[in-house]
Amino acid sequence: MVLPLSVRKAMGLHGEAKVILTIEDDEVRLSPIARGVSRAQALYREHAKTVRTTDDFLSDRKAEALADTGDADAPGPKKVSR
Repeated sequence: MVLPLSVRKAMGLHGEAKVILTIEDDEVRLSPIARGVSRAQALYREHAKTVRTTDDFLSDRKAEALADTGDADAPGPKKVSR
């Protein structure tokens, strides 16, 4: 989609910038993706209880995936049947 120059300038878009297109009821909203990322980062900083790295996150997801396969030797949390 090519936006008119005046719209790109008003939104602070340069080059091949990416946007988020949201459709709600009968309205279409365009937001620079950088703004969405900034909002998500701010929410994380506001609500995060501990400092975690990307490696921490990926390690946890891998352990969960292994546990979901039923691998009893997999590291991480185990499923408990009741």
